[in-house]
Amino acid sequence: MALYLDSAIIEEATQVSQWGWVKGITTNPTLLAKSTLSPSDTLKQLKQTTSGEICYQLTASDLDGMIAEAKVAYALLGTQTVLKIPATAVGFQAVARLSPEIPCAVTAIYSPAQAVVAMEAGAKYAIAYVNRATRLLGDGIKLVEEMSAVLKGTDTTILAASIKSPEEAAATLKAGATHLTLPLEILTAITTHELSEKTVEEFAQKGIGLKVE
Repeated sequence: MALYLDSAIIEEATQVSQWGWVKGITTNPTLLAKSTLSPSDTLKQLKQTTSGEICYQLTASDLDGMIAEAKVAYALLGTQTVLKIPATAVGFQAVARLSPEIPCAVTAIYSPAQAVVAMEAGAKYAIAYVNRATRLLGDGIKLVEEMSAVLKGTDTTILAASIKSPEEAAATLKAGATHLTLPLEILTAITTHELSEKTVEEFAQKGIGLKVE
């Protein structure tokens, strides 16, 4: 299991890099548009903040364009590259072409059948948009459960995105997701609980610890 930062903001990536438990970064065209830098400069700087995987989503709409764009991304990110490729007919072709050389994640999956195709095409990750699937399909957690069932025993694991609360994050993992990518706000939120804070306060008031010279 791994937790990823879902952001293209350099300051956020730098912040979580100091935590020690966030294993990589995922981006998409919307997130890259929020950066003050160009996409290439943003990716270069993100690479400096983590030794983990960095997901870049292809924006080309044709197979040749996807292949060419993938090579540009790999030139920037090297072995940290994970290519996010949309779950479309041409996208699955691109995954089949690219996955032997560059790890691929099929993104925007909304059915377990698409997860099967992603697996057959060689994808490392199948990405489910949990909260968005709940809005559009009625139950994003059920989608993750169904994807988990058809991917069981394969080398393709579920990377869940579009998660809006710590409770939704936990439910997604219980449903079978292996990895989560979360915005900074949710990554921060999952570290805290009001009872934890209260317990620590009680320890501080009553406990005795070692003296630091």
